[in-house]
Amino acid sequence: MRLLIISDVHGNLEALEAVLAAAPDCDGVANLGDNVGYGACPNEVVERVRTLGDIFVRGNHDRACSGLSNLSDFNPTAALAARWTQLALTDENRRWVAELPRGPVTDATWTGIQFVHGSPFDEDEYLLSEPIVERLLETSPVPVTFFGHTHVQIGWELRHGEISDFRLDRGHRDEPQQMKVTLDPEARYFINPGSVGQPRDGDPRAGFATYDSAERSMTLYRVPYQLEQAQQRIIHAGLPVRLASRLAEGR
Repeated sequence: MRLLIISDVHGNLEALEAVLAAAPDCDGVANLGDNVGYGACPNEVVERVRTLGDIFVRGNHDRACSGLSNLSDFNPTAALAARWTQLALTDENRRWVAELPRGPVTDATWTGIQFVHGSPFDEDEYLLSEPIVERLLETSPVPVTFFGHTHVQIGWELRHGEISDFRLDRGHRDEPQQMKVTLDPEARYFINPGSVGQPRDGDPRAGFATYDSAERSMTLYRVPYQLEQAQQRIIHAGLPVRLASRLAEGR
């Protein structure tokens, strides 16, 4: 069976549709949170992701944009976008976002896997430091953890006490790209599928991943999307221009 893993769509409908068009046939979808915030299509994105399976984890922007948390920890641009999103969301979509579960989330169909937004112990933690990830891997109760939040596509492997990382080499921004990794049954993994709607690893292409339980493998993907259209939506909505320009930078 194959699972599609997406994260950090952030209201970017064009990127989401490109990912869904490029993804292989899958038996389920895991959504690691931050469906809204920053982008100009929160309702369209929520209505689309609601139809994609039943594995969901809430993100910090999901909390903020649905009114579950205040904006004190957000920078001014993120806070402005969150306030705009609060007003833009329909009542039904706002309720759906507010009811997303806090991670870690597990699913009986996909044994040996947990799904989180930040980390298993703190949904707002940014896992960017190898020493922190290594400590989490050493104590992880499951072999594979899929996480989001950082907008950086990367995988970490802990095998026989040694940690290493893997990621896609930078490809052409107008071409799709993928990399398959076989998972060692004796190792433990933390894997970020990348951000669908706002990558921050210098690659503007939308990121996602798949997991194949039969092969015990996962594949990282990057795909181009109609970036200029997403930028124009942001500008026309009156959101900060920086939210549009950063899409082209992958930052």
